[in-house]
Amino acid sequence: MATREQRSQRRTDGLTRERIVETAVALLDSAGARGLTFKALTERLATGPGAIYWHVPNKDALLAAATEAVVSTALAAGTTAAAPREQVREVALGLFDAIDEHPWLAAQLTAELSRNPRGAVTPRIYDSFGRRVRALGVPESGWFTATSALVHYVLGAAGQNAANAVAADHEVDRDEFLDSVSNAWEALDPDDFPFARAVADQLRGHDDRRQFLDGLDFVLTGIAAGR
Repeated sequence: MATREQRSQRRTDGLTRERIVETAVALLDSAGARGLTFKALTERLATGPGAIYWHVPNKDALLAAATEAVVSTALAAGTTAAAPREQVREVALGLFDAIDEHPWLAAQLTAELSRNPRGAVTPRIYDSFGRRVRALGVPESGWFTATSALVHYVLGAAGQNAANAVAADHEVDRDEFLDSVSNAWEALDPDDFPFARAVADQLRGHDDRRQFLDGLDFVLTGIAAGR
């Protein structure tokens, strides 16, 4: 008869780190970072907590692993286009879509870049954009600045888009949400908010993805001019 230790070892051997991370991503998608607990994970995986701790020491490590897995998949884009500028657009859209699909990802990426830049995620993102920046002909002295500008724009714009989508989902449909914002801006004092009033109508029905790409082109044009 197998001992308890042997049975536990079999469960540990049959449970891979990849499967744990995949399940963690699914939990994050459905319940957010607060819903990702080792209790919920053990229930989904039908295993004991010891089998999970064998592969992942704590929740922070699990969140980092889930973030890296999603980001790695997103950054696999940008390989179909021949021109470096188009590759940048593909990589940027890959991250934009990943953040849109996984609402928890924006906050995790912010945490990774600010609190854990020595981890795998930050250099992976910088390397993916940086190699394309280098191929654009940017002088070496400008690599870090140009790449940082791209990274900050992409993550900031994609994160804001995801936050807006969550807010709209909790209130009304997207068009009604944008109409309410546009109406509020149009009602602002024209002396205090001349620009906000002027662009208020542009909020209505705008295409988030198109706006994101147009903004990216502004950044890329600036990088090319600086070159």
